[in-house]
Amino acid sequence: MATADAIPEYDDLPTKGGLPCSWGLWGPDDKLGCLNLITEERAAEAARGVRRGKVFSLNWRMDLPHPAFFGRPNFRHEIVKSTTSTSLNDVLHDWNTQASSQWDGFRHVERVGFGNYNGIPSEEHGIHVWAERGIFGSAVLADVGRYREAAGRPLDHRTADPIEVEDVTGALESQGVEVHSGDILLVRTGWTEWYESLDERARAEIAPIPALRTPGLRPVEDMVRTLWNLRLAAVAADNPALEIWPPGALLDPAVADEIKADPARRHEMMLHPRLIPMLGLPIGEMWDLAALAEDCARDRVYRFLLASAPINLPHGAASPANALAVK
Repeated sequence: MATADAIPEYDDLPTKGGLPCSWGLWGPDDKLGCLNLITEERAAEAARGVRRGKVFSLNWRMDLPHPAFFGRPNFRHEIVKSTTSTSLNDVLHDWNTQASSQWDGFRHVERVGFGNYNGIPSEEHGIHVWAERGIFGSAVLADVGRYREAAGRPLDHRTADPIEVEDVTGALESQGVEVHSGDILLVRTGWTEWYESLDERARAEIAPIPALRTPGLRPVEDMVRTLWNLRLAAVAADNPALEIWPPGALLDPAVADEIKADPARRHEMMLHPRLIPMLGLPIGEMWDLAALAEDCARDRVYRFLLASAPINLPHGAASPANALAVK
């Protein structure tokens, strides 16, 4: 089983179907992927780094966005009075584990023709594996939203405005943050804050799949290479897909249509099939980073403890983030 010091550079990884992959790096039966980089020693070090005890919830409201994105059902919350006591109970209708702040588990995305992470059958994966371990370690914030604004290139939250590798590394450098092996990287775009500023009509207009446009990481190999070479345990952002949406928005329409017609080529215009099944890098989406980012901008401390408890749903494809940052 590979230690952090033995993790190959991206270009030195073995390949499957032409794409670098981490299969077998942590053993043939591994279902944790890059989460293995959060060792007990690193978790203890992250806990020792807490100085103020200030806690930030990174969980967006469960009923946002509304209407739901990506063709998912609209969440409904019902309060039901118990028939046997005076208590009240919550009943959730059409709730999707990826409706709001979330982790994408290893069942969520496969690489067509190769399968899920580590070549393990989909039905043997599950978010319960992460839940049983928990996610507890050091994290850093790359406030790309503020960085781009300060550079006079503010992100356009109404379009598939690409975040380049240089935007991520530039934000980290401007903040004086060095990423360590096993860190969780949080990327703030400011998208959730922008979404909350919209009225009900505007939210309804952008919700249908053909209408949805959001900024995000540019889905190119250099972005994948950079994320892997940072030795991250996971990466999460405050936008709906981490990467730009829709897939192929930055390509020539004819080329995009050609790729979309062949599911086996999906990795040519998306990060998800590269990061999740091939590299075993967990992805978080629609995290609420506003208050944390404001505090980081104020005290210039961009490293913190991150604790997340995925739901213990046997063989689930994903989970709410249930994430807290502590500084």
